[in-house]
Formats: sequence, structure tokens, C-alpha cells
Amino acid sequence: MSNSTSHPLDDPAVDPFEVAQAAANDIARLSGVEHHDIAVTLGSGWGRAAELIGEETASFPATEVVGFSKPALEGHAGTLRSVRTPGGKNVLVIGARTHYYEGHGVRRVVHSVRTAAATGARTMILTNGAGGIRETWKPGQPVLISDHINLTADSPLEGATFIDLTDLYSKRLRDIAREIDPTLDEGVYTQFRGPHYETPAEVQMAKAIGGHIVGMSTSLEAIAARQAGMEILGFSLITNLAAGIQKTPLSHEEVLEAGREAEPVISALLARVVHAL
Repeated sequence: MSNSTSHPLDDPAVDPFEVAQAAANDIARLSGVEHHDIAVTLGSGWGRAAELIGEETASFPATEVVGFSKPALEGHAGTLRSVRTPGGKNVLVIGARTHYYEGHGVRRVVHSVRTAAATGARTMILTNGAGGIRETWKPGQPVLISDHINLTADSPLEGATFIDLTDLYSKRLRDIAREIDPTLDEGVYTQFRGPHYETPAEVQMAKAIGGHIVGMSTSLEAIAARQAGMEILGFSLITNLAAGIQKTPLSHEEVLEAGREAEPVISALLARVVHAL
């Protein structure tokens, strides 16, 4: 988990937005697609959505694009795809997520989002696998993110940069998603630093301060997407009930298994939402 000085985003003198623009240029060259309309980050359990969104124009390892790091986690493909929807929109599908707990710094965590914005995408869909605090939720259930609580004690914003986070997770986009599936519930996502799972006491703290979902991603990316002027939709796949809510020990294998079982249903849902945008 050591930082590499050879990575461009590790140099504080380098403008991260210039690196994002260079990455967008790489994507245009590798995909043959000059402009993307929508970007989707696929978290645990959401991987099959790419093939349902539309016809694949190009697919390549994210490491061929400047600034992207090799994924450290099983269940994250490390691939970037350009997909064209039946309605003719170009979608950048990001299967390469750098997590905060990998220790590479926030710039690398949000590089994919800034790159997506530089390709022209105005809509950012962020998905993840997470723990649920509400006892009525079941493993394998997708829920919309209505807001977040960032417990990383960090931010992708640098210097005196002040960004309004009101309606960060767009109500307009959540309403579109609920038109497609009226049963969708929603809740507040709470990002912890990880990589350890939360203790039962930490889960109760998250609940006490207004959280309904606990995870290790998404919030920092959403802030960066808002800074870039994007409209954001967030989805969590509830892979398990959080520690102390669920009575059995948590495991990464459980998260992957819940994702595999739910994948066909949630991937089809996500594709339908993308088609409606």
C-alpha cells in the first residue's frame, strides 16, 4: 500500500484535471469515441450491467489509460468499456475503482470520475456493494442513495474550493429510477475508511447520525463528480446486513456471493435506468 512516485497523481505539483484530460484523450484514442454522454462505475455485484446497457464499441484494460491504477480487489474487473445504448448515447463503463483504503491518496480514488467528466459525460452513476442497517432490507436488494455521510476525514477538493453538496444525489434521477422500479427504497450512504468492516458500535453510530448504508467507496467520488458539474445517481446493492444487525460474522466471500446471486436482476435494472436517461 505504498505510494509510487512514478504515478503522475502522486506529485502534488501536477494538476489532477490535466491528468484527467490526458486520460480522456487516451480513452478517445483507444475507443474511437470522441464524446461520452453518461458514465457508470460498476461496484461489487453490478458487473453484468455493461453487456445489457448496449452494444460494446470498445473494451480495454484501465491500466492503458494514464492515471488509472491496477485494481486491488477481486470482483472489480479493471476494464474500461465504451458502450452505445439503443438510443444512440455513448456510455463509459468503469470497471476499475481505486478504493480509499488502498492508500494511494484521494486523487487516484476520484481520477475515474474526473476522467469521465473530461470525456464529456454529464451524468455519473455510482454503484457499490454495501452493508444495510435497516433490518427490513435483505441481501441482494438494490437501494438508491439519497445522501451520504463522509467519515473518511478527507476530501477530493484541494485548497479553498467550496462546492455545494445540496441534492448531491439527484432527486430527478432517483425519480426516474423509481418510475422504472417503484419498489426501490433509498437511504443515506455512510463511507468508512476501511478496509476492515465496521464494528457493531460503529454501525450504531452511523445509524444514530442518520446513516442507513455502510461501505468503503462512493462518497469521495460523488464529491468529485459534483465539482466537475455532473449530475449523480447512486445505487447500493445490499450484500449483507451490517455488523450487529446481522448476527453472523461478515466476510468478503459473502459480499461476492450476494453480488453473484443478485447480478442478473440489478444489472437489468441499471440498464433500464441508463436507457431512460
